[in-house]
Amino acid sequence: MSDFAKTDIWVFDLDNTLYPSSCNLFELVSDKMNAFIEEFLGVDLAEAKRIRHEYYLKYGTTLSGLMQAHDLEPEKFLAFVHDIDHSRLDENPKLGAAIRALPGRKLIYTNGSVAHAEGVAGKIGILDAFEGVFDIKAANYVPKPEEKAFAQFLHDHDVDPARAAMFEDLPHNLVPAHACGMTTVLVHSDFDDHPSQQDASAEKLPSHVHHRTEDLTAFLQQLLD
Repeated sequence: MSDFAKTDIWVFDLDNTLYPSSCNLFELVSDKMNAFIEEFLGVDLAEAKRIRHEYYLKYGTTLSGLMQAHDLEPEKFLAFVHDIDHSRLDENPKLGAAIRALPGRKLIYTNGSVAHAEGVAGKIGILDAFEGVFDIKAANYVPKPEEKAFAQFLHDHDVDPARAAMFEDLPHNLVPAHACGMTTVLVHSDFDDHPSQQDASAEKLPSHVHHRTEDLTAFLQQLLD
């Protein structure tokens, strides 16, 4: 845990990181993306699913693919896909207490929207632990793991990477965090939808991942002991 001795900026991804993937909340977002694509492109569900996943892998997010390939205006998409029922989420007072006890600043960095982050973090009961949210709009719709997006995040929130740690469920999103000098923590997710997840087992982590945890709350509590 000596990696965190100088850490006073704590950066957390949102989906499948600040809540367990086992609740399947992001499945609702994926279903909404499929429905949007069906309507927007006039395709059936099977084709919508194919396009969603293809664009996610090729462009970083489905939204980015729709913007680049079909000139989609992003606001309508974001509002639609993040209009979900949060009842699958449980309040997590232990996680909230651990995050609040961390020394220094805490931020959320998401490829989703501020509204989505506020809805999710609010339902978990941890929203007040964070000083701000950096979302896809703030990144000018350039998604993680693009270096340009990370540079924008660091600039907008005055983050010194040498003093920062980032927590993510997607290994490839930690590549630019590691490259700029942040301590990186991979939070295990059962929502396996990217090839990079298959290359980051507990037995063999990629070089850009410093730590891995099955339980974010327990990991943070260990840091505080």
